Amino acid sequence: MLAIIGGSGLTKLEGLSITRRQVIRTPYGEPSGAITFGELDGHEVIFLARHGYGHTIPPHRVNYRANIWALHAEGATHVVSVASVGGIHADLTPGRLAVPDQIIDYTHGRETTFQAYGEEQVTHLDFTWPYCPGMRERCLAALRQTGEDVMHGGTYAAVQGPRLETKAEIDRYARDGADMVGMTGMPEAYLAREIGLCYAAIAASVNWAAGRGDSATEISANSIDVQLEQVMSRVRNVLVRLACMDYGDVVTTTPGGVCDIGPADAQE
Repeated sequence: MLAIIGGSGLTKLEGLSITRRQVIRTPYGEPSGAITFGELDGHEVIFLARHGYGHTIPPHRVNYRANIWALHAEGATHVVSVASVGGIHADLTPGRLAVPDQIIDYTHGRETTFQAYGEEQVTHLDFTWPYCPGMRERCLAALRQTGEDVMHGGTYAAVQGPRLETKAEIDRYARDGADMVGMTGMPEAYLAREIGLCYAAIAASVNWAAGRGDSATEISANSIDVQLEQVMSRVRNVLVRLACMDYGDVVTTTPGGVCDIGPADAQE
């Protein structure tokens, strides 16, 4: 089953026919909100607003462990994270979408594992490619179906927040190889890997990162809000396409209407 984690600008999922909401208690505390079960275009999905349904939880306070554990416990097998980012790469202009394939983690002080150190044998999981290839493939196919000019790949710089970055920090991230900057990519991606969820992200550029483009001297909150509203309306169309897909090992053709996806469409 597909689970959707909505970030800034996507605290509610328009077009979701809600069947029920479930408050989940986890060994790691409370998730950001009740898990919402419903249907998109007749296909069952699970939805969770990362920052709470009133957008009240800042990125460094999100209980990522509880969120990921709850989705897994309620039957999710695949997760798409929708995240707003600042564009660092020259091609990631405001309004453009990307499906990153790498992460650099600059966060600190967050609970990063389900493992209970001191109680369990230490386990090191491979994280060479932090996103699930199959889920990335589905995201790219859905974006192409909706006509989006998507950036294939890219490195997501996960920063602490909630403040925005300085120009010097963005220059550093660029030197490190980052193409975009956001505040929620880690430890969410690793926790999904640890618990066995197929996880990928759709990153929506809502502003130039500090010191770039029209953010050369400052970042306008009003401009971000306008861009968020516009880009998230397009992301919702992509999510409908994703909901229609098969969630076996490969993307398959689903006959009829918006759900059509041919084998060639599932390739990068």
